[in-house]
Amino acid sequence: MGRCADPCADSGGARGRDRPGGRHHHTGGTAVKYVDPVRNWPLTPARTAVVVVDVQAAEVEPALLEAYPEYARALSNRMLPALTRLVDGARAQGCEIVYTVIEALTADGRDRSLDHKLSDILVPKGSPLAAVLPEARKAADDIVLPKTSSGVFNSTILAYVLRNMGITNVIVAGLLTDQCVDMAVRDGADLGFYMVCAADACVAKTDARHEQALKAFGGYCRVQTVEAILADIAAAADTV
Repeated sequence: MGRCADPCADSGGARGRDRPGGRHHHTGGTAVKYVDPVRNWPLTPARTAVVVVDVQAAEVEPALLEAYPEYARALSNRMLPALTRLVDGARAQGCEIVYTVIEALTADGRDRSLDHKLSDILVPKGSPLAAVLPEARKAADDIVLPKTSSGVFNSTILAYVLRNMGITNVIVAGLLTDQCVDMAVRDGADLGFYMVCAADACVAKTDARHEQALKAFGGYCRVQTVEAILADIAAAADTV
């Protein structure tokens, strides 16, 4: 569940990664060179998971969609159809699908992070607002992890679960691009996962914030369209 205050729109460049898709590289002295990272890595289906972030009923409440018409349009016209294609296509190739939703472990939300308490973000345990949207194609045996923070790796056992299943590659989709998706990409990279962002299967409150976020965290992941990702999964499957 996103914050709607304007200051959140300007996340700025990441430390040492101001060039979109690039990183600072120190070569022994004080000189710094920009290096475009090589992001070619096989998306072998058995080692790949799609992590769907916060695609839940709380994010499509009528008042929210009315307050953010640009978000509502992008959600219905681009993001949700792309997400459906991603989940269906990845699942058909044998990838794991994992969902995370904002949901407290308690009815009164006493387990929430301080940030969520101060931001007045509460989806009580068992609330219908935690339900995964139909377009996200959740199957009966899929894993759903509740969280009460922006970063799914920080407040759930996602990393533990992924490693138990032999997952090394993580494709992130969902919302919001400049908040919880951003956190998942950066934290996953730091934890040693190969991160991919399905750009058209993500959405922010405005298109500008969406595009800005993709540029800001591009140095931590491969940013691709759903069609390109599915093609890469298929290509990797053919080599197994």
